[in-house]
Amino acid sequence: MKPFRSIALAAALALAACSPGPKSASSAAPAAGSGLTPIKFATDWHAQAEQGGFYQALATGEYSRRGLDVTIVQGGPSVNVPQLLASRTVDLGMGSNSFIVLNLAQEKAPVKAVAAFMQKDPQVLIAHPDQGIRSIADMKGHPILLSDASVTAFWVWLKAKYHFTDAQVRKYTFNSAPFLSDKTVIQQGYLTSEPYTIEKQAHLKPAVFLLADEGYPGYAAMALANDSLIQSDPKAVQAFVDGSAAGWKSYLEGDPRPGDALILKDNPEMTQDLLDQAREKMRSYGIVESGDAKTLGIGAMTDARWKAFFAVASAQGVYPKTMDYKTAYTLQFVGRK
Repeated sequence: MKPFRSIALAAALALAACSPGPKSASSAAPAAGSGLTPIKFATDWHAQAEQGGFYQALATGEYSRRGLDVTIVQGGPSVNVPQLLASRTVDLGMGSNSFIVLNLAQEKAPVKAVAAFMQKDPQVLIAHPDQGIRSIADMKGHPILLSDASVTAFWVWLKAKYHFTDAQVRKYTFNSAPFLSDKTVIQQGYLTSEPYTIEKQAHLKPAVFLLADEGYPGYAAMALANDSLIQSDPKAVQAFVDGSAAGWKSYLEGDPRPGDALILKDNPEMTQDLLDQAREKMRSYGIVESGDAKTLGIGAMTDARWKAFFAVASAQGVYPKTMDYKTAYTLQFVGRK
């Protein structure tokens, strides 16, 4: 699982001069003089199934057929996507969650979300199966392992909806050992990652609760673009959004092997069984193809969803209620199904 990050642009700019570069990149490498528009797209973590649609689009030629020469810059702990966008090191980047997008808007960064390829944020809470926890509401009073970034992000929504208190919070360091050693403890996780690794390593089938299915309104796997690219080459942005949507449909509904091959090449630590189970989870839970995507197409966003998300976050003091949250995104490239 990638760490849940909620990064403000100010910190990203401060690090721009000294941060190490991207770990690796995948590219179709078209011949010189091909006439294709070069696009660098930075992902938010090491190559994995949660980025499968982008890798599939690259591998199957969905981007090149639309006039793009796309290079995927693999994310990781030293890769800061907002920083890369701010410094124009990349043309587009992957936004992990809606807080990242609104943080950029709060900093008045010239960056917008142009599509959301996950209608449901895959964030989950994980409990032991024999503790009588049948819903998120049952977790009130239980210790919950959360990362620092999560405390300032989806924890805000949990407190508002379920009246949880900060006294429940325990430090999460992306290690499930504390969870496994104490049955009363709950931990955060990603639908496509921790539940499977816990079951495989500890022979324990945990109780898993997807926040999105309880009303959490955040998007995930968003494509972010610098305002300058949106203004100077909207055709390239549209081509990337359309190509990515086609890639996601192919990855989830067709033969995923082309995309998986690129993922495994970029990330040798990834395994085929992890990819297979993650893809099945994304399909069965409707992570990509649910909600507005059913009528507006993969990648859809709406004003109503962004309004709902901002209402929760601003009510809890994360953002000023007077903030113009609509500067965080544009709908001009989505809803063309």
